Amino acid sequence: MRAQPTASHFVDGAYLEDEAGTPIDNVFAATGEVIARVHAATPAVIEAAMASAVRAQRVWAATSPAERGRVLRRAADIIRARNEELSALETLDTAKPIQETLVADAASGADALEWFGTLAPGLHGESVPLGGDFAYTVREPLGVCVGIGAWNYPTQIACWKAAPALACGNAMVFKPSELTPLCALKVAEIFIEAGAPTGLFNVVQGMGEAGAALATHPATAKVSLTGSVPTGAKVYASAAAGMRHVTMELGGKSPLLVFDDADLEDAVGGAMLGNFYSAGQICSNCTRVFVQAGIKARFLDRLVERTRAIRLGDPTDPATHMGPLVSYAQRDKVMNYIDIGRREGARIAIGGRAPQGEAFEKGAFVEPTVFDGVTDAMTIAREEIFGPVLSLLTFETEEEAVERANATPYGLAAGVFTRDLARGHRVAAALQAGIAWINTYNLTPVEEPFGGVKASGVGRENGRAAVEFYSQLKTVHVGMGRVESPY
Repeated sequence: MRAQPTASHFVDGAYLEDEAGTPIDNVFAATGEVIARVHAATPAVIEAAMASAVRAQRVWAATSPAERGRVLRRAADIIRARNEELSALETLDTAKPIQETLVADAASGADALEWFGTLAPGLHGESVPLGGDFAYTVREPLGVCVGIGAWNYPTQIACWKAAPALACGNAMVFKPSELTPLCALKVAEIFIEAGAPTGLFNVVQGMGEAGAALATHPATAKVSLTGSVPTGAKVYASAAAGMRHVTMELGGKSPLLVFDDADLEDAVGGAMLGNFYSAGQICSNCTRVFVQAGIKARFLDRLVERTRAIRLGDPTDPATHMGPLVSYAQRDKVMNYIDIGRREGARIAIGGRAPQGEAFEKGAFVEPTVFDGVTDAMTIAREEIFGPVLSLLTFETEEEAVERANATPYGLAAGVFTRDLARGHRVAAALQAGIAWINTYNLTPVEEPFGGVKASGVGRENGRAAVEFYSQLKTVHVGMGRVESPY
């Protein structure tokens, strides 16, 4: 397959192998097959990546913003032209269904590159009249940015981080998750084909040690992480020790509030998308679904009926709705949470097992699962599971629902379904979340900022807001008269 990378790392414009690094097997979680083996970055690889990024960043920062934009847009065009093969690679890398990856992964990465490429020529400061004197501001790049990716959207995350970073004149060294090492390598290859300087976007493999080495490297000006809250806390602390800029896009336990007047089909569809898409492995998922008592029974009946129609199976089959989880360890973690939910008194309305049969025996599959009778104190209502597990809770009043929805240390996302738009806006304003959806869920176009509050992170991805986190302002004050001094 043309999309298959040819070595572990991509540094200074070319594939690079160093077999002295710890070997990491890339396992296709639908079958257990090892589809690739990469090696963790040695100190020599990390130093080579950082040194080439420093060199490339100087060249790139001196390149006109219009030309930077053209490179990003060419990269977007290449990704779109190769969407089918890149999506096939994403499916192998993550075990997500091909019907998802064809529309949601490389395609959304291309959208980010195109949008920030178009934005690049317009990134400028302002003039400040001061009477006789005046001042102006200049928006400058930070330098070398380190991106640390998660395993659920490897192509998209690489592009979401690279697009604003490169548009602002930075270079990036990117470390994918060790579970999904392949896709970012193709992004790096495409940047070179699009005309980027060698070293501008490097990819190095590895686990926590590699991420820590990159986050604390003397040449690192910023760290952008997508990952779990515990990992984010460690990376944030190490980056802050060197006064580095950070963006932390972390996890959550997001609520969805469904009121009696909501369109039932839309609300059920939103809850399913917010729990079962990508086998539930999305950080913004609405894993706590609060349904007003008046429609609770009808909502549950329809939710179970539609969940029963989900097709589990081979993720390379276009008819498959849901594939396995990304790894056997993740499957075991999710199954453990399901067991905890049972023990704590929640009732399984559907699912709750690892599916049986020859098609599933070698894969990390978990049935889409709906828990009813969940209370706020239960473990499954408090902790991030990151699998296809929906917890259904009941409420009576708007005030009660908002208070319970906010009773969490997380604040990544939230949603509300109601035909009363005044209530929709009021509830969205009251929910403690970085992004709130009204009558939809989990839509994240590149034009709008994405990120969390509270323990769910700092900074924003996407939208014009991302520019603030990949650049810094310099103020220049111009004196037009004589210097007045009492000395």
